[in-house]
Amino acid sequence: MTSVLIAGELAGGRPAPVTAQLLAAAAQGFPRGAVSVAFLSDSFATAGGWLRSLPAQKVYAIEHPLLGEASAGGYEAPVDALAALCAEMKPDAMLFAKTDFGANTGPRLGYRLAGGVAQDCTGLAAGEAPGTVIVTRPVYGGSAVAEYEMSGPGLKVVIIRPGAFEPAPLGGGQSEAVRFDVSAAVRAPKVRLISAVREAQSGVRLEDARVVVSGGRGLGGPEPFKQLRELAGLLGGAVGASRAACDAGWIDHSHQVGLTGKTVSPPLYIAIAISGASQHMAGCAGSGTIVAINKDREANIFKEARFGIVGDWQKALPAFIATVRDLGKS
Repeated sequence: MTSVLIAGELAGGRPAPVTAQLLAAAAQGFPRGAVSVAFLSDSFATAGGWLRSLPAQKVYAIEHPLLGEASAGGYEAPVDALAALCAEMKPDAMLFAKTDFGANTGPRLGYRLAGGVAQDCTGLAAGEAPGTVIVTRPVYGGSAVAEYEMSGPGLKVVIIRPGAFEPAPLGGGQSEAVRFDVSAAVRAPKVRLISAVREAQSGVRLEDARVVVSGGRGLGGPEPFKQLRELAGLLGGAVGASRAACDAGWIDHSHQVGLTGKTVSPPLYIAIAISGASQHMAGCAGSGTIVAINKDREANIFKEARFGIVGDWQKALPAFIATVRDLGKS
C-alpha cells in the first residue's frame, strides 16, 4: 500500500482550495493508499474541528513561529519541518500544489531527502511495484502529454498543477489530528522574508470560478474586456485571457489561462476570439463545457468546444449578454 503525504496549504486559517484538489488527486491516484495531510502554521489555536473532518487518515498540525503565512522563515523553515516529518513517517510520495509555496518548497525538500521530483503534473497513479508512482505532465509546450514512472526507494515529490483535479469535499471525514513537534528541526533561516505584498483582488478567484469568460487576441484591444467582465458578472464567474492578450497588455497576467498561466476546470468555459492553441487548451481542457465564439470556422477551439458560434464576436457577444440578462430577470 502506497503511503502518501500531502503538503496542505491554508488560507485565512482554513484549508485552501488547492488542498482539496490534492486530496482528490491522492484519492484518484492511490485509491488504496494511506493518505495523510500536513499543515504548517505559527498557530493552530483557532483551527476548530476541521483538523478532524478531512478525508484523510491523519492530519499533522505542525506549529512553529517561523511557519506562519508570509513569516520570516521563507522556504527554509517549511523544508526543515517537512523533512523532519518525512523522516518520522517515511511516505512513498509527497504531493504539493504548483503554487508559490509548493513550487519552491517541493523541489527543495526533494533535494534535501535525495528524492525524485516531478513538476507540473496533471495526472497521478500508483504503479504495479510497491511505492512506484506514475505521473502525467505536459511536454513540447503543451502539445503532448507524457507519462513518467518514479520507482525505487526514496521519496517521490509530485507537484500538481492547480485546476487539474476537481476539489474533494473538505468535510465529513474522520481524520486523526496529530500535533508534530519540529522545535528541534527548524533552524534559524539564512534568508529572511522581510515583507510580502498581495495583489488586490475582488470578486471570484479565477481558479475557483464555476464560470470563466476568456478573451483572446481576436478581441483587438483592452476595451472589449469590459464586455467580458459584464458577462462574467451576470454569470457569477471570472474573466480569463489567452497569453497573447496578456502579453499585449490588454489585461493583467494574473488572468492568463494556459500552459504558462493558470489551469482552470470550471463547469462552463466561454472562449471569445481565442483560436485554441495547444498552450491555451492545456489550461482549460478539463472544463465541463466549452463554448466558443470565433470567426474562423477552422479554429482549433471548435475541436474542443461543445457549442460554438462561427461569426464576429462584436455581433454575437452583445446578443449573448442581452439574453443572459433577460434570463436572469425571468
